[in-house]
This record gives sequence, structure tokens and C-alpha cells, in this order.
Amino acid sequence: MTEHDEALGRTPGKGRTPEAREIEPDSPTEFGRVQVFWGDGKGKTTAAMGMGMRAAGHGYRVHMLQFMKGGASSVEDVRGEYNAIAALPGFTYENAGHYGWHGMRDGSEDVDHESEAAAGFERLEELIERAREADLTGAIPLDALPEEGMHMLIVDELLYAANRDLVDPERVVELIETKPSDLELVLTGGHERPEWLVEHADLVTNVRKEKHPFDGGQRARKGTEY
Repeated sequence: MTEHDEALGRTPGKGRTPEAREIEPDSPTEFGRVQVFWGDGKGKTTAAMGMGMRAAGHGYRVHMLQFMKGGASSVEDVRGEYNAIAALPGFTYENAGHYGWHGMRDGSEDVDHESEAAAGFERLEELIERAREADLTGAIPLDALPEEGMHMLIVDELLYAANRDLVDPERVVELIETKPSDLELVLTGGHERPEWLVEHADLVTNVRKEKHPFDGGQRARKGTEY
């Protein structure tokens, strides 16, 4: 056996190429934490969805509720991640965002963003309430409706909405403190550090920007930004 083979043998995978297995409903044993992704860099939503994909790959039920995800004129209505999620068992999403971005001169009305954010938060409260009624310690059918419970709930761009006073931060904290103990809650968004949230979260990641093509006037690219 060569030195390289011996090194591979000491790795968790023993140097073997893993084979994909059929996804069957299962339940996590250590879910229940609150994770936060914020910052001015690219990758907050991407990181959350990647983690959701990982959880779904183990047969856990994952749902994503998006706030403020309307985008700009350069972004198509149907993003690549929507198609991918639709093809992945156990992973669903819904969008509560209005076209454009709040506070910007993009042709959208701020009052529309405000009403969409209010409706989105009501939906978030409903999902968490229904999750309280579900058995999150057991397997959930992969085709179950979100109202039937989920093991991981991703709330994308909620912090962006909270930073713009479209959502009351105190109500977010209240939801965190009263959520089911086995529900993994993932919150993303915002360029400002959510001081009001840090002490209530188990994991806080600052996604920092060092350089971005947008700074040079480049537009969002299909397949990378949407």
C-alpha cells in the first residue's frame, strides 16, 4: 500500500467515492438551533439554500419563505434555485417579496413592499404555529404541505425587511423565543449587523464583501445571481 493509499484510509470516507442513495423521509436528532447570515457580501441566500439542500438530502423536510426577493429588471421572475428546489424531494419554497427593492427608484411603490412584508410575516407566524402542532422529532412525508410541519425553516431576507422597519424586530425575537424546540430556524439578509438578534442566535455569520462585479456596474448574471 502506498503512502497516498494509507492517507486515504485515514479519512472518514476511506478514499471511496460515495454513491447517492434514494432520499427517504427521516428525522434529525439535533435540530433546533437559530442560524443567522447577514453582511454586504454575496452568498447569504446561497449558503442557506445549500444547507437546506443538505438537510433535504438526508430526508428532512425543509421549507423556505422569502421576503423582499423581487429583484430588479435584469433578473428573471423564475430563478434557477426555484427550478432546483422543485426537483428536490422534501424542499419547498414560497415568495412574499414584491418586484423591485424597497426604498429604491426602480419603479416600485414602497407601500406595496410594506403590504407584502406584512403578509409575509403573518405567513411566517402561521408556519411556526403549525410547526408547534406537528411532531418534529419524527419523519415528515417529503410531499407534505408546509402546514404539516418542517424540520428546517429558512426565512430569506427577513433581516433586510427588519432593517427597513417593514417587520418589527421585537416580533422576530418573540417568534424565536417561542418557536418549537426542534425546529431549525435559518434567517438571512441585511447589510447592517442585527444587534437585536445576535444574543438570540446560536450561529451568526457575517458574509463580507471584498470585491464585487456590481461595484463596476455589471448586472446580475443568470446562473450565478439568479
